[in-house]
Amino acid sequence: MLEILVLYYSRYGATRALARQICRGIESVPDVQARLRTVPPVSADTDRKVPPVPEEGAPFVESQDLRDCAGLILGSPTRFGNMAAPLKYFLDSTSDLWLSGSLAGKPAAVFTSTGSLHGGQESTLLTMMLPLLHHGMLLVGVPYTEPRLSTTESGGTPYGASHVAGTGATPRALTRDESELATALGRRVAEIAYKLDSGAAR
Repeated sequence: MLEILVLYYSRYGATRALARQICRGIESVPDVQARLRTVPPVSADTDRKVPPVPEEGAPFVESQDLRDCAGLILGSPTRFGNMAAPLKYFLDSTSDLWLSGSLAGKPAAVFTSTGSLHGGQESTLLTMMLPLLHHGMLLVGVPYTEPRLSTTESGGTPYGASHVAGTGATPRALTRDESELATALGRRVAEIAYKLDSGAAR
């Protein structure tokens, strides 16, 4: 059974909702399953201890999760057009994986949520791709063969799945277009990972 790692940071739950939808897409592909993980928050308070297990939601990611995965889908809310600090902090700690080439040749994709329609979705997705390229991963987007990419009036981009969450403390629910595009992205990465694995086994 191949595993696709869906790794995200989410403060208010909007990015987590996208991650779960992506997992549904992954698990619609036979012989592929999703592994959902998150990253701990970061703080300027260096004495603050983060519990080893989060109080709710997905477990914290470990380096072995990346070594074992057949593909990676990375998600973050946007922060001034870039990924959130906790995810960047984690990625900065993956030099051992880079040195060993552990992620090279594996498919990867990205997803994000923003408070407003023009809140930096595409720049966030593009900048999230850069560390994945340095790791030698194969980037996967959402092609225009997905009809909802041409009709969505909320989130959804060719660079990856996205969601317009609004600016309140309680995020808006995913629209049907956002949900379908997130599912399509998960399914596409899973299908590519399966084909790559089948080809390597020959």
